[in-house]
Amino acid sequence: MKSQKSAELGGGKLYLVGTPIGNLEDMTFRAIRVMKEVDTIAAEDTRNTIRLCNYFEIKTPLISYHEHNIEAGGDKILEMLATGKTVAVVSDAGMPCISDPGADIVAKAIAAGFDVVPVPGANAAISALVASGLVPQPFLFVGFVSRQKKDRKAQLDVLRLKKETVILYEAPHRLKETVRALHESFGGTRRVVLARELTKRYEEFLRGTLEEARLWVESNELRGEFCIVLEGGDGVAEEKQEVWWSGYTVLEHVTELIEQKGIRSKEAIREVANDRGMSRRDVYREYHVED
Repeated sequence: MKSQKSAELGGGKLYLVGTPIGNLEDMTFRAIRVMKEVDTIAAEDTRNTIRLCNYFEIKTPLISYHEHNIEAGGDKILEMLATGKTVAVVSDAGMPCISDPGADIVAKAIAAGFDVVPVPGANAAISALVASGLVPQPFLFVGFVSRQKKDRKAQLDVLRLKKETVILYEAPHRLKETVRALHESFGGTRRVVLARELTKRYEEFLRGTLEEARLWVESNELRGEFCIVLEGGDGVAEEKQEVWWSGYTVLEHVTELIEQKGIRSKEAIREVANDRGMSRRDVYREYHVED
């Protein structure tokens, strides 16, 4: 094992500085000092970071470092470190390297022999976990699941068997789709916590089952960033119980309910939506596609 000190390379040092995830009071004294003392701050979005700097009277020059300039921005940071400069990497919120490109520059800085120094701060995943009421350890942090339906299903089928508490991130415009997918893969009885707007004015924890979560996202306006904390499984693959409508199309499912129960199409559409984890609007469209 090798231990290289930045002094051997002219003093270049890379700091990974945690910033607030919402509440500015979560900024640490050390984070403020480091951001004031370094030569440059590499920010995921300089527009967001300049507001933070102005609030804490930090005058350090800013440069951009994000997923769209990961190569050019990273090279610029390495050049600064090579000349003995100190650089603080910050994300828009929380710790760098968590769901942002910070990990790339960390690996490159270490490979080049520069010191990498973490300056701990707020973190949404840990904040949601400790307040969730679910078993806090062991846990598995996943971040954002795949946007591709097929890849996401494969990913969730693996996670379904994990014994660890699982932590996911999700944006409001994708939460409904993700919760539906979780409901389909994990079943309706698995306990889940939706943590919204952590540390902010409208912070909210929604605790219940995946069935309750699915119904909630279907009937509420979704705002703010979400952290999803899922109860771990027992590690045993459960055989999916065959349901009577498994071989039916949506149209056939609705029609069969109307005939079996003598109910109106509106009621049948609602029941089909619940059975299949779909929105009533989507079921309605498929039912009336041949009209």
